[in-house]
Amino acid sequence: MNSNNNKSPRSFGLAITSSLVIGTMIGSGIFLLPTSLAKYGGVSLLGWLLAALGAICLAWVFAKLSHWHPGLGGPYHYTRVGIGEFPAFLVAWGYWISIWTGNAAIAMAAVSYCKLLIPALGESTLLATGLGLSFVWLFTIINISGVKEAGITQLITTLLKAIPLILFALTGLWFIEPSHFVFDTVNLPLSNSDPLAQSTNNLSASIMAAAALWLWAFLGVESASIPADSIKEPHKTIPRATLIGVFVVALIYALGVIVVMGVIPPSELATSDGPFADAATRLWGSWAGITMTFIALISTLGALNGLILMGGQMPMAAARDNLFPKWFARQNKKQSPSLGILISACLTSLLILTTTSKTLINVFNFAILLSTTSIIVPYLFCSAAAFRFQSNRKERLKSFSIFAIIVAFLFSLWALAGAGQEAVYWGFLLMMTGIPVYTALKMKNDPSSEIIDDHNAN
Repeated sequence: MNSNNNKSPRSFGLAITSSLVIGTMIGSGIFLLPTSLAKYGGVSLLGWLLAALGAICLAWVFAKLSHWHPGLGGPYHYTRVGIGEFPAFLVAWGYWISIWTGNAAIAMAAVSYCKLLIPALGESTLLATGLGLSFVWLFTIINISGVKEAGITQLITTLLKAIPLILFALTGLWFIEPSHFVFDTVNLPLSNSDPLAQSTNNLSASIMAAAALWLWAFLGVESASIPADSIKEPHKTIPRATLIGVFVVALIYALGVIVVMGVIPPSELATSDGPFADAATRLWGSWAGITMTFIALISTLGALNGLILMGGQMPMAAARDNLFPKWFARQNKKQSPSLGILISACLTSLLILTTTSKTLINVFNFAILLSTTSIIVPYLFCSAAAFRFQSNRKERLKSFSIFAIIVAFLFSLWALAGAGQEAVYWGFLLMMTGIPVYTALKMKNDPSSEIIDDHNAN
């Protein structure tokens, strides 16, 4: 069990906790999403509705769990309390790996935005790689400086991206062209290798395909629950922040994509490398496009800061329960799990360095897909834990809550299937690599193993 003596000062209020959800969910993906959705036209909005419903149900799951059993590590903690130690270890192991691998992709996505602002970066792989490493270590240092400092940074970066995106969406609504929204599949050329090509034959299949693209942008709904020891009144603050964050993100996504799709013709949008920047340029000029690119950079770096924060908190929770090596639980004078954060930063840096070799770039991209599957698996376990706890409670909204939990489970299962058979296969093997670690920790910390050995000896 977590010791109170190890708990960090509770310095996160509702604003910072909500910014953790919003800032983690709104990363780099949303700024390229309109290009991927262009082929579906107005059907994309129906896909958003489906994906948003699933995300809200997941938010309900984490809101309920954090109200009933708030604890450091969020998904790990809920799984351990509701299902058991070994599934909880798999959640912590997979989530930790997903963070340090995903952070490599986010750092390099930030570099790609910098290339648009500083073209000279595109001419030097060494400079680009060095900048990506600099981003990782800048936010690593901020997080090591203290949980409070990391939280303030998260709030600032979230405000710097959320407010401009909201203003862009609200002002851009006056300039959209309704003819760009056709509630049928737009007949744009698709490659035969496009996994979504076969989904464009009818409206319902197109809705599902569009929703599959949307759902990746909603990952991160669990963010507020992970640093529970740093949050004031976690049983109240985390549920509120989770629901507020998901609703705000869903609204920003919908309005932003509507404006981009309404300003740029579908045929042009399908080939855009920076749809938000291109839309801003069309509306207000080149300065607006540059500003939007800068906002995309801030958005990406804010997500990086939030994930580095969670990458220290999740292993620390497991280490306190003897399910991770003890060094992940060590905290410095600022109550930051500094050693665990440093280990993750080193692994992220090694992965970034692999991108300097063109022969390894496909391996790097695949690792990012694996990290996504490792985030979805905890959603399944947490939905199951919520169902167990909810069934034993008498509450006013029990029937609705059970329905939402079931939808969250099915949504998570669908999201996992959407990652593809190969990614799920290798993702499963990746999680299974943690079994030797779990076994070694049990042998060291669980005295029952000695009892079994003595019994067999007799």
